[in-house]
Amino acid sequence: MRKERKHFTPEEKVAILRRHLVDRAPVSELREELGLRPTVFYRWQKELFENGAAAFQSQERPERQVEEKQKRIEFLEKKVQTKDEVLAELMAEHIALKRSLGEL
Repeated sequence: MRKERKHFTPEEKVAILRRHLVDRAPVSELREELGLRPTVFYRWQKELFENGAAAFQSQERPERQVEEKQKRIEFLEKKVQTKDEVLAELMAEHIALKRSLGEL
């Protein structure tokens, strides 16, 4: 009969890894207690170290993020407006040229 797989939350995984790394609990003890395979435990540890840098990245204040997004929106709106004006001018010249050639 197959054992039902246990699913651990990210917080639980970190707590388990902390017990090993900080409290020096042996891997064999944790595996036996929690019913983990060695590959699962070491995969979690690898993921923790590969993604650990994200914990130290500074997070910008939400107000600053909103401010920067608003500036980006304003910039893009001006860019679209300029393109619309250029396109309108080109279309007017195109129509004038067609009229002068008698195509309209």
